[in-house]
Amino acid sequence: MATRPISPEDHQRIADAIRAAESKTDGEIYCVVAHASDGYFFPAAFMAMLGMLVVSLGVGYGLEAWWLSIRLPHFVIAELLALASVLILLWALPALRIHLVPRRLRYQAAQANAMKQFLARNVHRTTARTGVLVFVSIAERYAEVVADSGIDSRVGQHVWDGVVRDLTAHAGDDRLAEGFVKAIHAVGAVLAEHFPVSTGDSNELDDHLVEI
Repeated sequence: MATRPISPEDHQRIADAIRAAESKTDGEIYCVVAHASDGYFFPAAFMAMLGMLVVSLGVGYGLEAWWLSIRLPHFVIAELLALASVLILLWALPALRIHLVPRRLRYQAAQANAMKQFLARNVHRTTARTGVLVFVSIAERYAEVVADSGIDSRVGQHVWDGVVRDLTAHAGDDRLAEGFVKAIHAVGAVLAEHFPVSTGDSNELDDHLVEI
């Protein structure tokens, strides 16, 4: 997914896109990009320990098949040293951890972070319950559009799935900022169709991209 940092110019483009989209709707759009949704030390350590257990069993059976023997204390010490080395490596190289974690767990962490941001940023507290969060977690290669209850009753999930597919495609091509702009335009068009701007509409959420 995206590797280039989002420049101040990109931040401004995204902010402008949010303001333009919200000028046509009573809905509110909020954007968050997370560099990672979890530290993954403990899941990665568990998977590493599981792998070491499988390897040690294989080594044990191999030694027996080859009529070789190793004293149990030496075998245990070797196991503990190997485990300590792996844990130190995972502590020193955080970027390595996520590669040891199953995709399902990575997506669960990213999805949980999306909901956390939806609540923490008060996207769920707009007057008409018409807030939409556009969320990307880069390390997990995950994107999601979270819509409040006032929108879910009128807009099917397949609409947001299409926005997410386009957003992840842009992010995969290292064009994350452009992906956000296009996603904002798409979300804005949906909101304008179902919740056109009314007299006295106020801006209830900040119009910028939040990086965490």
